[in-house]
Amino acid sequence: MHTASRTHVAFDDPSLLGSAGLVPVMRLAERAGLGDLVAEHVKVPASAWSAGANAAAKVGCLVAGMAAGADCLDDMNLLRAGALDGVFDGIRAPSTLGMFARAFTWGNVAQLGKVNKLLLVSLAAAAPALLTGADALTFVDLDTCQRRVFGPRKRGARFGHTKIASKSVFVRGLNAMIGTVSTPTAAPVIANARLRGGNAVSAKGAARFLAATVGTARQAGATGVIVARCDAGFYTAEIVAAARRQQVHFSITTPQNVAIRAACEAIDEAAWVPIRYPNAIWDEDLKEWISDAEIAETTYTAFGHTKTPVTARLIVRRVKALNRKANTGQGELFDVWRYHAAFTDSPFALPETEGQHRDHAIIEQVNADLIHGPLAHLPSEVFTANAAWLVLAAITHNLLRAAGTLASRFHGRARGATLRAHLVNIPGRLARHGRGHVTVHLPTGWHAENAFTGLVAAVHALPPARAA
Repeated sequence: MHTASRTHVAFDDPSLLGSAGLVPVMRLAERAGLGDLVAEHVKVPASAWSAGANAAAKVGCLVAGMAAGADCLDDMNLLRAGALDGVFDGIRAPSTLGMFARAFTWGNVAQLGKVNKLLLVSLAAAAPALLTGADALTFVDLDTCQRRVFGPRKRGARFGHTKIASKSVFVRGLNAMIGTVSTPTAAPVIANARLRGGNAVSAKGAARFLAATVGTARQAGATGVIVARCDAGFYTAEIVAAARRQQVHFSITTPQNVAIRAACEAIDEAAWVPIRYPNAIWDEDLKEWISDAEIAETTYTAFGHTKTPVTARLIVRRVKALNRKANTGQGELFDVWRYHAAFTDSPFALPETEGQHRDHAIIEQVNADLIHGPLAHLPSEVFTANAAWLVLAAITHNLLRAAGTLASRFHGRARGATLRAHLVNIPGRLARHGRGHVTVHLPTGWHAENAFTGLVAAVHALPPARAA
């Protein structure tokens, strides 16, 4: 390495690209119809003056910035660096994008949600591997995510429940409800996203939210069996009724109340089947990794105190609760068990049903991708602007996921941070030649070269000819 006195920096090259991967990613967005969908469906009111003009260009800028790693409005400045303005038209300043987001009404947020739904359908057609296997089995997962905020003027900020370092705490923030669609072989995409007040409980509005998410899944190609999975916060008669109205199966974690505990303990000892996990899983209550357990099932009638009781399967997993204070070599007088139960009408056998329900945790990875990406901040004090930011984050997630499936098998299931590092944030140099031709020169020996060239070939190929 050169000595410090002989090392210099200069920001003076207008031909450089800091995020050359935005070229194929935003080409994919263009071919999937993002701009046209925004122009058709997002109508910011005239009272917003010029803030609502050219909505398609402004949404495109926000999505491009998020795809490159922007987690606040100021970060949108990365689009104005180097030669990106030579590749993309209509790049807007962060202040302009902020005015645009703040002009949103609740109706505009719903319109943007419709764009996300229709774009996901289009991306699923453009990238068949995005939801591969949806014609056989699809999972619809619901979850909530409390995002802490600190600004004293953040509208809607309230204290709500979340987990930090595996501990349940109450933090002041805003609550995001996320609905994802996945298959046994395809990573989750976000079909629905809604921002709520920080003190909103999980089940608030969840029945309608589930119905909308299932509708999007079906439009995106989920023609086979659909199983809706939720955690204990969604254990309500309304959610089960919504699932049955949509003609999908449900699988919901139950709270450990007296009735559930009694049903678990009443299962015959001969019914328990030992299982071993291929990979150990973390037990929140025992605070340790476990690699084996026992599973069984029984019939259970839930919501008996309501007018709509439901009888279905109660799938139970139990692990031994060991005495941490016991001396080494000290035996047990009798076994003490901890139970984890799920209420379901799944058509699959016991081992498959139990494993599929545990895989509901995959939605936590989606939350983590959002938190370590565009949802690291909720950038405005205006609630509807933050709600629009959440939907834009969902659009960006789906766009990156589709780009990953076109790039390689590995990138089809990679984390958002990996997709940005491998496919988006690649340094390059823009060169013009011939009659309007441009070449983006990229680093020699880039570790994801094959995946990136595969993505470029897929999105820059000429569209198929229309039938006469």
